[in-house]
Amino acid sequence: MQGINTTRTLTPSWVFAELASDAEIERAAQALEAHGIHTLIAENGEEAEQMVFDLLPEGAEVFTASSQTLEQLNIPADLERSEQYDLVRAKLKKMDPKTQNREMVKLGATPEYIIGSVHAVTEEGQVLVASNTGSQLGPYSAGAEKVIWVVGAQKIVRDFNEGMQRIEEYAYPREDERLLRAMGTYSGINKILMVNKEVKPGRITMIIVKEELGF
Repeated sequence: MQGINTTRTLTPSWVFAELASDAEIERAAQALEAHGIHTLIAENGEEAEQMVFDLLPEGAEVFTASSQTLEQLNIPADLERSEQYDLVRAKLKKMDPKTQNREMVKLGATPEYIIGSVHAVTEEGQVLVASNTGSQLGPYSAGAEKVIWVVGAQKIVRDFNEGMQRIEEYAYPREDERLLRAMGTYSGINKILMVNKEVKPGRITMIIVKEELGF
């Protein structure tokens, strides 16, 4: 989630940081299952991380998408410490973007497993992901063999319109502020993926966590 505009100030709508109720989580989970997205519910981040590792076979090729949720749970660092997986990001760190950019793009676009998060999940079973560059959207949509999404329960909304509102009024301002602090540049809602249904059984698993995680 372009150029610097030092006069811009975005204020997040904090209503979208409120956790969904158990009933709302259950409605979303049932709708996601009906739409081909296997859904697990974790009571906390520790339980969610264990679920992630339970889903990963030893030796699997794994790409971790840029995600504040994953960082909060320390999943990228724990994957690296485990030394049991073929980590795409470890390969990318050793490559030169000036001479190997095409190879780097291919590595990130078609991993065996991609782990990340999303920005909104509707109680009707739709999933919305906004992105500045779009790099994670291809593997989420079709490129990765398996997708694992870890999602804080504050991201559950009623419907598509409220999902878009959440992206524009909460996730985008929060990411914009984070990116400015981290890299000195603003973010943007440049590309959006909506997953209404997964047609390949077992391809996508979502872990809904009863905690506020990510934006």
